[in-house]
Amino acid sequence: MKIGVLGSGDVGKALARGFKKHGYDIRIGTGHKEKLQEFSSSENIKTGSFSEVSKFADIVVLALKGNVAKDVLNLAEEKHFKNKIIIDVTNPISEEPPKNGVLKFFTSLDNSLMEQLQNSFPKAKFVKAFNSIGNAFMVNPDFNGQKPSMFICGNNEDAKKEVRKIVELFGFEAEDMGKAESARAIEPLSMLWCIPGLLKNKWSHAFKLLKKK
Repeated sequence: MKIGVLGSGDVGKALARGFKKHGYDIRIGTGHKEKLQEFSSSENIKTGSFSEVSKFADIVVLALKGNVAKDVLNLAEEKHFKNKIIIDVTNPISEEPPKNGVLKFFTSLDNSLMEQLQNSFPKAKFVKAFNSIGNAFMVNPDFNGQKPSMFICGNNEDAKKEVRKIVELFGFEAEDMGKAESARAIEPLSMLWCIPGLLKNKWSHAFKLLKKK
């Protein structure tokens, strides 16, 4: 399966390495190819424009700042991801500084970023995932033998099944939280995840959903 990662930051690079590790045919899309020359050479991962990589991919991974997500998808051209899964890793983090360790969002709790993107690109199949953990722990993290939870949501059940496979391959227990509206709850988990880091410089943690049998 061909995976196209849109985003050349640390998150995009981490996920691209992970897909390559697990045998996927991977390319990474960027608006600044010169920034990825060393990465592309050292990791043996091809790069391209957002449009080229979206056309190439069977599954698109949106791994960049939330405030540019819609613009990048426009550059990628909707015709290239029509009926394709888009794994949405974005968070709607504002440019405003955090307050007491709490990030600011440019969305409300009644309208998540993923809902906005799904409404803007209705022919794509958005699934939220990988937004509530740091890039250092996105691929087969070791938490003393415990698998962390990864919360996902989206409107298309078949798309979520495919993303569940990827999430589990990457070392997580996938927790399906339902339709796109659930991104209103999942996106703010990034706020919670970042508080220990921003206040105490502690970044080595993950979420776990405990279940009573």
